[in-house]
Amino acid sequence: RTTGSVARSNIPERGRKHSFQGSRHSAVCCYTKAIKRSGSQAEKAVLYRNRSAFLNIDPGDVKARFRRAQAFQKLCWLDQAFLDAQRCAQLEPKNKAFHDLLRQIAAQIQQKLVQQNSTDSRVQQMFSLLVDASAAQNLVVLTGEDAGAEQILRNDGVKLIQKLLQSKQKDIVLSSLRTLVGMCTGHQSRTMAIVNELGMEQLCAVMGEGASTVSLAACHLLQVMFEALTEGMKKEIRGKDEAILPEPSKELRSMLRHLMEMMPASNVSGPGRDSAINLLIKQVPRKSMKNPDNSLTLWVIDQGTNTPALDVAGTVPELSEGPTLNDNSHISCSVLLSKLYDDLKSDAERENFNKLCEEYVQQHFSRHGLDGKLQAIQTVSVLLQGPSDVGNRTLEMSGMMDAVIALCASEDATHQQVAVETVIHKKPLIKDLHATLVVTTQGLCKLGSAGGTDFSMKQFAEGSTLAQRCVSFRWLCNESLPPTTRRWSVEGLAYLTFDADVKEDLVEDKNALLAMFELAKSEDKTVLFAVGSTLVNCTNSYEVEKPDPQMVKLAKYAKQHVPEEHPKDAPSYLEKRLRKLLETGVVSALVCMVKQESPALTEACRDCIARVFLALVERQEDRGTVVAQGGGKALIPLASDNTDVGKIIAAQALAKITITSNPEIAFPGERVRKWIGPLVSILSLECTLLQNFEALMALTNLAGISERLRQKIIKEKAVPKIEGYMFEEHDLVQKLYLATGNDRLKLLVLYSGEDDERLRKAAAGTLAMLTAEQPELCTTHWLEIIQSLLLCDIPALCHRGVVIVHNMMQAEKSLAETIMESEALEILSVLAKGGEGTPQPVSKVAQSCLEKAVEYSIIMTRDGKGTEP
Repeated sequence: RTTGSVARSNIPERGRKHSFQGSRHSAVCCYTKAIKRSGSQAEKAVLYRNRSAFLNIDPGDVKARFRRAQAFQKLCWLDQAFLDAQRCAQLEPKNKAFHDLLRQIAAQIQQKLVQQNSTDSRVQQMFSLLVDASAAQNLVVLTGEDAGAEQILRNDGVKLIQKLLQSKQKDIVLSSLRTLVGMCTGHQSRTMAIVNELGMEQLCAVMGEGASTVSLAACHLLQVMFEALTEGMKKEIRGKDEAILPEPSKELRSMLRHLMEMMPASNVSGPGRDSAINLLIKQVPRKSMKNPDNSLTLWVIDQGTNTPALDVAGTVPELSEGPTLNDNSHISCSVLLSKLYDDLKSDAERENFNKLCEEYVQQHFSRHGLDGKLQAIQTVSVLLQGPSDVGNRTLEMSGMMDAVIALCASEDATHQQVAVETVIHKKPLIKDLHATLVVTTQGLCKLGSAGGTDFSMKQFAEGSTLAQRCVSFRWLCNESLPPTTRRWSVEGLAYLTFDADVKEDLVEDKNALLAMFELAKSEDKTVLFAVGSTLVNCTNSYEVEKPDPQMVKLAKYAKQHVPEEHPKDAPSYLEKRLRKLLETGVVSALVCMVKQESPALTEACRDCIARVFLALVERQEDRGTVVAQGGGKALIPLASDNTDVGKIIAAQALAKITITSNPEIAFPGERVRKWIGPLVSILSLECTLLQNFEALMALTNLAGISERLRQKIIKEKAVPKIEGYMFEEHDLVQKLYLATGNDRLKLLVLYSGEDDERLRKAAAGTLAMLTAEQPELCTTHWLEIIQSLLLCDIPALCHRGVVIVHNMMQAEKSLAETIMESEALEILSVLAKGGEGTPQPVSKVAQSCLEKAVEYSIIMTRDGKGTEP
């Protein structure tokens, strides 16, 4: 055996010697003999390559090339085998063996391609590599196809993903969560299967982990699951599947129950707890008050969501007991309680909610020791920020207010902070604001702003507001102060900036602005509304109803108070403030505020941000800056998730950007399609004429980009709304065609002469309506196309033509003279006589045109009236 092995190893050596000596035939014979005796695939591959190298010396050796093609086929090197077999068939076209081999290799290649491209194959490949993060990421891509999601489910992929969720590798866990998102999105049956197989315990455990990115990804997955199951409960969605798909309400309630259990759990991280609260806020209350069914809210309250929520509300982080909280946990909890309370319909339901809260507060307040009282007061503070009616009622409980005032004077910073926050959140403002300097200053800010923007109603003497402003600025810029104190300084500025002097000082103080913007980007989300309100005041984007001048005169005559505008609120001052804000980076701050996934980003806060954006894009030259810093992208969610007024304001800001920016540059990719819905939404009678006009201009710009966007505009049902404005006395729309240097009117005339019948009808109809409303648009340059309309066999086009001629003749006598001097006179004469094929409306308008010519004395009738041309 050893001797044979040595002999085999000597054969390739002899082949190499022959090749060096130039004996090609002998070398090929040695390599062929070695291939036959070799038992190793790797060794064979080397020998095949060595033998085939001689083809480079003699490319026309068909036999050698054929053998190499066969060798490549055996080794599954199909691309190389195909090239050799193809070359053989070209050299000897009549050789059947070559063609047979070529067909075999082609069939193998096709089979391999099908196998490689099949979803099953890709899924199996990914599962074989699931220990690798990149392979897990590829699973996310596969779920983009419905077939891929189905194959993952059928191949026990959920069990494998379940194992990945238990791994400690962050990237793999994130990819697994995103894979599940792809599988659940918009699919009820898959979602139910995944919920039942994975179990909410594991999903909540992942969301409750410390890493904020993992917690947010798990929160997004649960949000997608909720949406899929909620949509599945609607009869119009269930359709034919109703008979085979079970009702998902059981799964929904199980998910909600687990979220409630997460809130007070000590093993849940701060981000995880905030995510659970956020999900409850989004899923439990009704999305629309028009829907009478608030059973889910009642079920959540009956299941005891008040106790978990109030456990979070009453937690004082500095005490040893209680769950771990983030800076935003209290405000998130207050939003949840407020949403639940607002969703109640009757006095009996609200009374039950009040009793639950009172019992919880009383239970802790009556405990021995100070900790219980602190928890009770902290709960009241959260209630005052949320359902304030409930908070005020609990604060009026016996001994509660005395305890708050006593704790305000405590030497312990924690006690003082809990009490002071309760005092600040109390409405109306309590007189005992002297407890601390912070409370006093903020209270003075509120009192000093009682007159709002009315310059004539100053609450304090000259210089007092300046002193309050200095204190607020100093606290705001002092990074050594606790975040709570700095937040209070911004809340004070939200009141002080009603005064235009303070607005001017704030925008001039770059350090104060930057400090405020940094707070807006920080983890403390409770400051968002205060920052938004301050910026609304600085940009004068609040709603102000200008009084009727006649009523102002009457009020002055009757010696009644008339509000006065501050001189520094004039447009020139406002324009400078806007420029300063843009230079300091206000757009990036607003973009960060919009991105915050927090209950603190309430609809009222979104409304403020939308108003500021609208003010920032008022000047055309500033719109590019806003888009470049991400403002355009940030406006999309503001136009869909906002107050009713806020949605309109955000959509108008989008319209202004779209009018003056190249949409393909400003909104690359598919993002531009998301803008169409908001733009169509302000084509409404409830919106102002300016908003209607800007929406039409923006849609015109978008429609010129591509057929895909035009189809999207049609899909959004914009066409009927756009057509409606053709019948409106809308000065701004009509002025589009009067604007200097535009070709819109010329385009309409040219379209009226095109071959496409529908296009001609639309253009000629628009031209007829415009010339009726705006005679100054009429010109004699249209005669050739107008005559083609008059001669058209299509009654609708002929009718449009005679109406346009009639409008032109009505507009000016010189136009009528030019028309009557042309061939149009003869055509109108024929149409006026009626006859076979001429509709009565066409004949009637043509006759009216001739009568107008007689009136102008351009032509005469048979009885001699008028003058010959």
